[in-house]
Amino acid sequence: MSLRSLPSAAAFLICLSTAALAGNWPGWRGPEGTGVTTETALPLRWSATENVRWKIALPEQGNSTPIVWGSSIFLTQNVGNRRTLMCVNRQDGKVLWQAGPEWSAAEQTHKANPYCAASPATDGERVIAWFGSAGLSAWDFAGKELWHVDLGKQDHIWGYAGAPVLHGDLCILYFGPGPRSFLVALNKRTGKEVWRVDAPEKVTQDRTDGFAGKTNGVIGTWSVPLLVKAGARDELVMTFAERMRAFDPQTGRELWSCGGLNPLLYSSPMFGDGVLIGSGGYGGSTIAVQPGGSGDVTAQRLWQKVRDKQRIGSGVITGGHLYILNSPGTAQCIDVKTGEVKWEERLVGPSNRSESWSSMVLSGDRIYVLNQASDTVIIKASPTFEKLAANALDDGMTNASHAISNGEIFIRTHAHLWCIGAAK
Repeated sequence: MSLRSLPSAAAFLICLSTAALAGNWPGWRGPEGTGVTTETALPLRWSATENVRWKIALPEQGNSTPIVWGSSIFLTQNVGNRRTLMCVNRQDGKVLWQAGPEWSAAEQTHKANPYCAASPATDGERVIAWFGSAGLSAWDFAGKELWHVDLGKQDHIWGYAGAPVLHGDLCILYFGPGPRSFLVALNKRTGKEVWRVDAPEKVTQDRTDGFAGKTNGVIGTWSVPLLVKAGARDELVMTFAERMRAFDPQTGRELWSCGGLNPLLYSSPMFGDGVLIGSGGYGGSTIAVQPGGSGDVTAQRLWQKVRDKQRIGSGVITGGHLYILNSPGTAQCIDVKTGEVKWEERLVGPSNRSESWSSMVLSGDRIYVLNQASDTVIIKASPTFEKLAANALDDGMTNASHAISNGEIFIRTHAHLWCIGAAK
């Protein structure tokens, strides 16, 4: 049901008019799901008044990251008892339409994780958003609902945050965490289920890292599946409780798995330079492995660190190094082949804060890092630490990540959606 709308034909034309001109950010962590943009002409400096194209007020708090296609920005947004998707005109920030299901039943979440935490995904024809217990929905760019699928109750004391991933004709989603946890693929045109892999969350009882036997809150994954190329085949990689697993995205058949993770994970799988990295939260473990294996490849791990930093956001890989931010705001540069830490630095913004739940974005040799005070610290992707800039919006809390498109940076705080771009 639409909350706000323009005549559908007009909205459709506005949404698609510049699609061929703008670089797209079609899903969580960009075109490849790795946090990497090929764009390099991004602003280095801004403030609440400098290099701001526009900002719009948002009705409620939210943690999801916007996506961009052509002249359209899509953002999931809770409004009272309605879980909605907003379509915003990138030229001026005007809301073109807003639609989504009502949901008044009780639904658990953490106070720091408002409803509608999952980012949407688009292929330029349809946009798909997941609203936890309120289901998975698809719309066209004019705001017409194409289908809605009820996947059942999502139930975890800290809520949900996973995002749909589009691959060919499939929409792939990790439904979880909670008692009902599974990886599911649906036909993106119809919503019809193609395959499903149950993924019950459990803890091995003989663990020695502090997680043995624990349930309710310290078990679960908020990862988003990642598609990687391994030789001639595509692999769908997901970090579950205790294991990284790879599947054939067309059938859901498991290709390989790698042990060594802890049972609580927030970061999504990270890939670059031929290496996959999975990292847990709350003092969890980190593992590195190459794709393309078969069966249990735990013995072929490149490295494992058992008690690692607390991480919520995901990092980027370039030049043989992983750059990742620990939630207190300490960034690390890590050799992806050996796990050796090259440097570790706290990234303090103009607010004098550093805490962050956000994921990094790589543009050329620059890494953009957003903290919870809505500061962006920009560092150089180098085995020698170099801080390039620090920019403040002075707009309070944000747990979202940057979205990049056509030289512009989109930042979602709890209060506003911002468009940052160098002066024309």
